[in-house]
Amino acid sequence: MTDHTDDPDHDLDDDWEGPPPARARTIDWRRLGADEAEHEWLALNAWVDWLRKEFGLPAQVIPPAWHRHPELVWELSALHQHWLNAYDAGQHASAPIGWLADFHAARQRLRDWVAASGTRLDRDRPTRITTWPGEKSIDPPEDAPIAHRDRDFIAFLLVDVQRRRDDDDPFSAPGG
Repeated sequence: MTDHTDDPDHDLDDDWEGPPPARARTIDWRRLGADEAEHEWLALNAWVDWLRKEFGLPAQVIPPAWHRHPELVWELSALHQHWLNAYDAGQHASAPIGWLADFHAARQRLRDWVAASGTRLDRDRPTRITTWPGEKSIDPPEDAPIAHRDRDFIAFLLVDVQRRRDDDDPFSAPGG
């Protein structure tokens, strides 16, 4: 990569060829603090964007509002951590083929999650939750258009991080 530190107009994204290297670890989204969550959201968002472009994945596998659906967040986060581990320099050379095999299986699970959640390329709605006998019924969620995906993600991130700063309950769901 060429050094562009003296050029204030150079866009560093032009040199970026993929997600930044990171260390694989187990991520429990329920227990992340605000700063940790912000870091993980940004890393996961960059990786998911790379993944969908690199593998040409349609919205039926990774929809624009994936971040608003915990079932997709957990699946994509696990896949991301698995990828980080598989492509770590210290791993055996065959580790990537294991990741690719698991990615193949994960794509079907992602399709199932997307179908159940109701999120689409141009609109989103919260995942329907079945109420059990004795629970207060939940109004059916309504579709909302997705006007600008990146703005929606940043707005979501800011709300989630602030909720984590304000919340004493470490077991709250992402985007709570």
